[in-house]
This record gives sequence, structure tokens and C-alpha cells, in this order.
Amino acid sequence: MISIELTRRFKDLVRQAGREAEVSATLKLVQLGFGNPHAHTGLAIRKLGKNLFECRTGRAWRLIFYAQKGVLTFDFAGNHDEVQNYLRHQR
Repeated sequence: MISIELTRRFKDLVRQAGREAEVSATLKLVQLGFGNPHAHTGLAIRKLGKNLFECRTGRAWRLIFYAQKGVLTFDFAGNHDEVQNYLRHQR
């Protein structure tokens, strides 16, 4: 099974937003469904770049993660504008 890692930044953002329960549920679904393209649609997983992906916990909140062989590292969480700002500074 693929493993999940969470950066300190990711944990802090989730805790500050008070979204621990919904993020935890989404992480479990992503862990089970990543790599299965038919499940990606239901999980709202989108490829953003080389090894960079996003998924949504709901309509307004997104989780950004990097995929390496056997590991998904979640690095950022936020709304559309916050994610766009994060992505601009990653390039």
C-alpha cells in the first residue's frame, strides 16, 4: 500500500483551519485510490505538474501533494487563491 507523509506546514494549515476530520477522511480515500484512474475522478485528483497533484476535500478546499514511488507527501492545503499563490512560488 502507498504511504502518506504530511509536512509540518500541511499539518499546521489543517489544524489552523479546523479541518482535521475532513482531511483525514480524504487522505484515506486518496491512499486507497491513487494510481487507479477510475477512482481519481471521484476523488477529484488532478495532476498539476511532474509528480505534483491536488485533490479536494470539498468544493472550497484543496490539498497539494507530491507523488514519489510508494509515497504521497502532502505539503499544502487551502482555498483556490491560496493554492494558486503556493503554486506560483513553487516554480
